[in-house]
Amino acid sequence: MTVDRLLPHQDAKDLIDLTREIADKELARRVDEHERAETYPEGLFATLGAAGLLGLAYPEEYGGGGQPYEVYLQVLEELAMRWAAVAVATSVHTLACFPVYAYGTDEQRARWLPDMLAGHLIGGYSLSEPQAGSDAGALACKAEPVETGWRITGNKAWITHGGIADFYALFARTGPGSRGVSCFLAPGTAEGLTFGRPEEKMGLHAIPTTSAHWDGAILDRDRLIGEEGQGLQIAFSALDSGRLGIAACATGLAQSALDEAVTYAKERQTFGKKIIDHQGLGFLLADMAAAVDSARATYLDAARRRDAGLPYSRQASVAKLVATDAAMKVTTDAVQVLGGYGYTREFRVERYMREAKIMQIFEGTNQIQRLVISRHLAK
Repeated sequence: MTVDRLLPHQDAKDLIDLTREIADKELARRVDEHERAETYPEGLFATLGAAGLLGLAYPEEYGGGGQPYEVYLQVLEELAMRWAAVAVATSVHTLACFPVYAYGTDEQRARWLPDMLAGHLIGGYSLSEPQAGSDAGALACKAEPVETGWRITGNKAWITHGGIADFYALFARTGPGSRGVSCFLAPGTAEGLTFGRPEEKMGLHAIPTTSAHWDGAILDRDRLIGEEGQGLQIAFSALDSGRLGIAACATGLAQSALDEAVTYAKERQTFGKKIIDHQGLGFLLADMAAAVDSARATYLDAARRRDAGLPYSRQASVAKLVATDAAMKVTTDAVQVLGGYGYTREFRVERYMREAKIMQIFEGTNQIQRLVISRHLAK
């Protein structure tokens, strides 16, 4: 169904209409083919970039869309309703642009942001390591100063768009302790950078997730973003925004599962009537709809706080927690509504259920979100 959205202005309504048109034409028609074959959709991100959909949350002076976050997230949700993997990769690209925009110098912004926001350069986010996921302070990948810049040595893991992205927001250790991590804008073609084979994932098959190995690669001095030792501050600040992106993606995925379930329930008949008219099934669908609406409300509340310049870290964690848990439940219930058919690959709901699981895990597991929320309550 078409979601009835409460948008702040006519430009936002026009943008949503454009997004739906592009998503129906470029995403919805290609998603099944690429997800089943586990093939990358070549050229798709160039199309999204040309339409201005890869830089919406950033200022126009750098080539962005100048849109409030609440509008950008609803665009992201529309993409996720058609193709979750592409929406997640779009969210990660937006996340990867954040360090340069928020912590870069004027020269760095002018040099790199226009191509990044136009989609000429696609980004990845390289924070996690094999032994450092939720515990970002345990990073071991090293950045050592050399005459021309920095030598990077170590391993990174779980990189969305790994091996394909043009640049990576890379976090590496420049000193001891939590204040010994720094942020770099690393080119994807750096000599000495290699990638592992794509992970064999449960879902989101069309976009690769890989590990990376840095074997003494040299980054120019001006690739340091922010101050030396400021890396974790940059990473966590970026993740507050990124978690809202994942919440929007999860909401879009849940909305699609709900739509598929409702469509099936209106067509399938048992005991002489449509199954949606059986109270037990109707109530299940009602709970699914309430979960989707609640997820959308939580991420929009956090986004509006961000747009107003208010603290929103706690609300971002609530949104990520609520929306991704909702996606897991709604997609699972959608499989139940379709019964045996829901367990087959003939219908999309089995894919939705597989895709929902990772959203409870990446960009901070939902256990970490509960930790963040509880710490805010304890203040």
